[in-house]
Amino acid sequence: MDDARAAMDTTAADRLNEACFCTTLDRRLLNQTLDATVGEPGFGEALGETHPWLFANSPVFLQADLLRQMSGVVAAVEAAGPLPDYRAAALAWAPESARPDPGPLGVFMGYDFHLSADGPKLIEINTNAGGAFLNALMARAQHACCGDDLLDRSEAAAEVFEGQVARMFREEWRRQGRAGAPRRIAIVDDDPGSQPLRGEFRLAQALLRTSGLETVIADPQELKLQGDQLLCGGEPVDLVYNRLVDFWLEEPGHAVLRRAYDTGRVVVTPNPHVYALYADKRNLTLLSDREQLAAWGLASHHGETLARAVLRTVRLTPNNADRLWSERNHWFFKPARGHASKAAYRGAKLTRRVWGEILAADYVAQAYAPPGERVVRRDGEPVRLKVDVRLYTYGGSVLLTAARLYHGQTTNMRTPGGGFAPVLVLTPPPAAGVA
Repeated sequence: MDDARAAMDTTAADRLNEACFCTTLDRRLLNQTLDATVGEPGFGEALGETHPWLFANSPVFLQADLLRQMSGVVAAVEAAGPLPDYRAAALAWAPESARPDPGPLGVFMGYDFHLSADGPKLIEINTNAGGAFLNALMARAQHACCGDDLLDRSEAAAEVFEGQVARMFREEWRRQGRAGAPRRIAIVDDDPGSQPLRGEFRLAQALLRTSGLETVIADPQELKLQGDQLLCGGEPVDLVYNRLVDFWLEEPGHAVLRRAYDTGRVVVTPNPHVYALYADKRNLTLLSDREQLAAWGLASHHGETLARAVLRTVRLTPNNADRLWSERNHWFFKPARGHASKAAYRGAKLTRRVWGEILAADYVAQAYAPPGERVVRRDGEPVRLKVDVRLYTYGGSVLLTAARLYHGQTTNMRTPGGGFAPVLVLTPPPAAGVA
């Protein structure tokens, strides 16, 4: 796409994000779809009552060129991961238990972006990115809107996503040297019934069961080791879909799962090794160092992609703390092993008290890039919300694209009018002279 056509495309997306107030989400149809998927009447309505701002009423528009750029960033990161020197650097700050590679690539990687005037900026990478199943179901309950004639329908096929999910879990099984398919999968999280995205566990369970994979939802305390087998409820578990935020399985309550993982008695995905290689936020210091990546052998086109998209990131140390405090308006501070935006702070909002807490922990400082914006109607009035875009991926391939609308420093799923939103991709205009 040449610059003129890209500019036209960007203008169309910006105009629609600014002025399209269509309510595209059919909540009645969404509830029916949720009920039918889990096989429980009233499931969708109950989810809406406990999580009123889980789904946004309006979509986010994105030009096709930006989506291609974000996909290119994913490809570049996945190309850096196998480089021996990158691996050595990333695994150096991981515990010994996370260094062996059992084979799986990690299901539902999440690449989060802010959209800026000079292209997408990678904010972070997550190994247990939530929301994919919710977004896939939401895509089925969308009405047409004022930008409908501009959309590329090939980008939002929920059916394609659902077909990929079971294949992805079976591939993880095979990548750890197993034959056939897992007999039983356990979706594992601490007290899963209290988790903010607990409804998604039910959707994942239903979809996997429909694909012929028996699936249970479990707290790690329910897991037992018996001989060479991990058990849940007295029945064998072959594969764990890991939703824990104890990424290295270090907490005492996860000891059984840790032993099963360490001894190869169960396939865990995503696992500690994948987290250490990609999602530890200290790795952003590596991915934002173009010269070092080139010296390690990363292809120049991937290096150029990362140089444009990965915000400069540095570790916070006693040696640079005074400088970073004085420059804090230009930085965003994140815990090295943080999740769900917890304990993450925009420098411009920092107090001395919080700064002292940050200095006592392990943090990185990331150059601040403001999020994009989407104007929606709330109570009849236009409201400007922030936007980030997430690519759910597996093995470098994009499974699904979604956005989150929010107000505040970070995404929170507590913003009236906000929540997960579908990404509608605009078809590029035809080239001059083409009918």
